[in-house]
Amino acid sequence: MLILFDQGTPVGDRRSLPRHTVKTAREQGWSTLLNVELLRAAEEAGFDVLLTTDTNLRYQQDLKGRRLAVIILGKNRWNLIRPMLTDIALAIVSAKPGTYSVVEIPPGKLGLDRRLVDAIALQ
Repeated sequence: MLILFDQGTPVGDRRSLPRHTVKTAREQGWSTLLNVELLRAAEEAGFDVLLTTDTNLRYQQDLKGRRLAVIILGKNRWNLIRPMLTDIALAIVSAKPGTYSVVEIPPGKLGLDRRLVDAIALQ
């Protein structure tokens, strides 16, 4: 599958998808496109899936008749997304054109960023 990562999608996710071709909006020169323009450009370029952290996209864009699927990650912090890579990969291979899927990303332990926890532990 040809997968497009939107601006806020952590690029570390791409290593968990070795059987797919992953490009970023930035690599494509699309980092400034509005959502409707990004969907159009992605379709025209043959992308199968748009992976995004824009949780409002599903309320702003109708995918009816679209040839690509959109998967929304509930959060954009890599330390929270990393444990969910299997769920994300499953959502990608299950994606159907013209649909949205949401991968809920649970908050970290006590909602603290791992770097903050490490910094506190060192004091």
